[in-house]
Amino acid sequence: MYRRNFLLYTLLFAAGCGAANITSSSDPVLPETLTFTVTDAEGLEELEADYGTFRAALAEALNTNVEFFPVSGHLAAAPAMLAGKVDLVWAGPSEYLVLAARAEAVPVVTLKRPDFRSVVIVRADSGIQSLSDLKGKTIDLRKVGSTTSHLGGAQILLAAGLKPDVDVKTVMSGKRTLQGVKNGEVDAVVMATHRYQTILEEENLAAEDYPILQTGELLPGDIFVASNQLDAAIVETIQSRMLNHQEQLVQGIVAAPSLAKKFKGASLVTVNTEAYDIFRGIYEAIGQEELIQ
Repeated sequence: MYRRNFLLYTLLFAAGCGAANITSSSDPVLPETLTFTVTDAEGLEELEADYGTFRAALAEALNTNVEFFPVSGHLAAAPAMLAGKVDLVWAGPSEYLVLAARAEAVPVVTLKRPDFRSVVIVRADSGIQSLSDLKGKTIDLRKVGSTTSHLGGAQILLAAGLKPDVDVKTVMSGKRTLQGVKNGEVDAVVMATHRYQTILEEENLAAEDYPILQTGELLPGDIFVASNQLDAAIVETIQSRMLNHQEQLVQGIVAAPSLAKKFKGASLVTVNTEAYDIFRGIYEAIGQEELIQ
């Protein structure tokens, strides 16, 4: 394990050194150290295990030191950014709205995924054949603020004319699993497409036994945001270097086994902030707009 990680870091270092040669001499000098966190990671141990290779790639791409700053929970990045403790955050779409509202975070780049969608899963013997059959049933949306489970699930229900907690009972199990559906504790569960495929493979389950009832629309990707306490020229330089070194950076992401399937085929693109307005609309439709204020 350590030898494999060493080799990955070595390859990323070599790629970064080669790419650094194309950095413009007119670019502003970045801070000697940038602090970085991921809203989906709980604590330093998880940051180092899942995002250590990416952090090394990011440091090489930006040509400066990058240090982890762990946060406790997906809402904790905003106060940390306001306090000047974190410079750069990798956030999910929902967390981006919180950071934009509470910390005036500046969008840098979007991590676009080719099949970032929500799927509604049921048991084949449940008798549920369409979304309308979920009326009066119970659906697991995993966690408040989760992009694919909570917001993606709410989007699918609303499009079918079903209002969460009015027409359909919702629960937040906190689990990325099909266990509730298997045990009959819930009638349906919502998750990301890659998570569904992973569970089928890892638990040796058949898709025919746990079919997809509905697939949602393509969702906007995760987003890297910077503190507004950084100079605009610094943020622009971070953006250009990340876009110019995206192959190296994506390699650093998928090098982690826990992220490989999730971000397979991903790319870094410029941010279209309007694409995230759909989530504001969902929060308003389900009466939870205070979560992003």
